[in-house]
Amino acid sequence: MPSLRVLVTGGAGFLGSHLCDRLVASGVDVICLDNFFTGSKDNVAHLLGNPRFELLRHDIVHPILLEVDQIYNLACPASPIHYQYNPVKTIKTSVMGAINMLGLAKRVRARILQASTSEVYGDPKVHPQTEAYWGHVNPIGIRSCYDEGKRVAETLMMDYHRQNNVDIRIVRIFNTYGPRMAVNDGRVVSNFIVQALRNQPITIYGDGSQTRSFCFVSDLIDGLWRLMNTEGLTGPVNIGNPREFTIRELAGLVISLTGSKSEIVQKPLPQDDPIQRQPDISLATGKLGWQPSVALKDGLVSTIEYFQRRLAV
Repeated sequence: MPSLRVLVTGGAGFLGSHLCDRLVASGVDVICLDNFFTGSKDNVAHLLGNPRFELLRHDIVHPILLEVDQIYNLACPASPIHYQYNPVKTIKTSVMGAINMLGLAKRVRARILQASTSEVYGDPKVHPQTEAYWGHVNPIGIRSCYDEGKRVAETLMMDYHRQNNVDIRIVRIFNTYGPRMAVNDGRVVSNFIVQALRNQPITIYGDGSQTRSFCFVSDLIDGLWRLMNTEGLTGPVNIGNPREFTIRELAGLVISLTGSKSEIVQKPLPQDDPIQRQPDISLATGKLGWQPSVALKDGLVSTIEYFQRRLAV
């Protein structure tokens, strides 16, 4: 029986490369597609000699013809620094990319999983956030290129499913961290670790009382894999760690684990920055048998070791 052929868009990125590792290890043939805007060949260099792995430079804003059985659509810059660098390109990646990947899925009858985001909930008025919550998003703000792009991608997924019977999965990913985050990623975990390792001031926006829920990358990838390979569940499904921490708590933990001399400095809160973010994961637990297993401290130790190696080069 021929091996399953799986396409991972954004496959050389932080999440995508870990997913490629998981898929190759499971014995499927993987086509990793990336335009290397935020992804890096370094993230998949160890896979290049593997006969089950293929790397293509391609931008999903443009169509592509491939024969595949499953598509994980992860391509899109995911940190504010990167997605606000070229907001028009960001929303084109989410919207036109989803149209192109759904068109491919429809043509070759592939199952497709869309990486959506907790950002579809905006600055939520419901806490914790369940999949039934429609969100509180500013459609004209500086974050909307990402938030609304992902919301439209979800719309497209549901419409292709209803109109064309495309086999879809939608996952809403909450804050994820771990090895292979870019040094200049701009998200809070990588920012704090890099600042701490360099003994630079640790920058907190606002008073640091805003909360986030941090999911280690291996837990997140397990959730994606389970959703893709579970029958009869289109989603959306929240995948994230429901343990909630304040940003100030995170900063203190990073300083403690790195032995840093960094001091904490406060800056004004950016526009539309959510005050609280915590997933309700009862759907993932009930339907996928999934829940996170890596504690924040343990995940941070692994991530700090990665950044120590990166910064020593």
